[in-house]
Amino acid sequence: MAPMASMAQQAPLTHPAAFLARRAATALAAAVVLGAAAAPAAYADAPSPKLPDGLYGTTDPKFDGVWRQSLALLAQDTVGVRPAASAVHWLAGQQCADGSFTAFRAEPGKPCDAKTMRDTNQTAAAVQALAALGGHGDAVQKAVGWLKSVQNDDGGWSSMPGSASDANSTSVVIGALSAAGEKPRSVTSAKGGKTPYDGLLTFQLGCDAKEGERGAFTFQLKGAAPNADATAAAATGALGKGFVVAPASERANTPVKPLTCKDGEDKKKGEPGQAAAGGDAYLVAQLDKNGQHLLSAMPGAEKQPDVGNTADAVVALAAGGHGAAAAKPLKWLEKNAADWAKQSGPAAYAQLVLAAHATGTDPRSFGGTDLVAKLNATGPKPAAAQKKDSEDAAKDGGGIGLWWVIGVGLAIGAGIGFLLSSRKKNQL
Repeated sequence: MAPMASMAQQAPLTHPAAFLARRAATALAAAVVLGAAAAPAAYADAPSPKLPDGLYGTTDPKFDGVWRQSLALLAQDTVGVRPAASAVHWLAGQQCADGSFTAFRAEPGKPCDAKTMRDTNQTAAAVQALAALGGHGDAVQKAVGWLKSVQNDDGGWSSMPGSASDANSTSVVIGALSAAGEKPRSVTSAKGGKTPYDGLLTFQLGCDAKEGERGAFTFQLKGAAPNADATAAAATGALGKGFVVAPASERANTPVKPLTCKDGEDKKKGEPGQAAAGGDAYLVAQLDKNGQHLLSAMPGAEKQPDVGNTADAVVALAAGGHGAAAAKPLKWLEKNAADWAKQSGPAAYAQLVLAAHATGTDPRSFGGTDLVAKLNATGPKPAAAQKKDSEDAAKDGGGIGLWWVIGVGLAIGAGIGFLLSSRKKNQL
């Protein structure tokens, strides 16, 4: 399943829109730092959209509807909560006839056409959620078929079909393939026969990089630079895992070992598991450096904590069996993530639930917060939820309202608007 420690240095104009939505809190942080007055009037005065029944969150779903819905449903299922039928129906109804998903279809009864901005990230997120919920085998297989059809020659994926692959998109698709019962190694590109792992490992910085950057993943090859968001995603994806990582055994405490080079040998060109270990070591170094959290790379918010990316790092470390290393940022999250999640809505609560699950922590008692009750309150009442859960959490609301709009406005002002317009152009 917006973000990284060095995104500003890497490629701010090519970061996929799906990950802008994924890191809504980063946009919020930018809005707080730079001030609401910096937001264009068009965003500050934007009317609240009429939201469809079954949708989680209260903000405009244009950029992240399927993404936040998928994470919310997946997190609920992971902790044994049966989601509302209307919520599952809404997600399934967003699928296009060819199997793909876009961020939001206001009129799901209207067929997708050439202008529909099909998105591998939204599709892969929906696959993971629907596969976990069960009963949607045909939809899952159609979505997987579409993902396979847009695999790039290098074995990877971009958020927008036809664009250059990136580490984040490739990782989330690997997670979807695994969730659907596929073996990622067997999914090869039509030209060249490259696997998703072949594509993913090309983004890892090796022995030709500076010592402190080795093991990190870059978002894309162009303008390659260490990227914490890409590294957290890739370290999980390289192990063939998705958003849900099974709780590690208490004895699963593999030491973190930085990528080392001997006589110029590039250690990253080994197995995906070795690549994941190198990525985990980079994350630990960044976490130790910054007080057990990662930093935002949004313009004007570089010194602000990136809570969502820190949660992803916890999942990555847990997936690699680094229990002690994951425990430190998890403790930071327990102390500092509640307000962020309250402002950011369902996807944020879901990320924290999944981080807690991966570490064997009780999400119903997360630093004094019942994350499950808070998540439940951001959408339709779950079929098996206790009434008190929704009542207790309803006071916190289900989104960040105007601040999200302001944050997106600032992000677009910083250059991401170019991305969104380019994204649309590529779909025409």
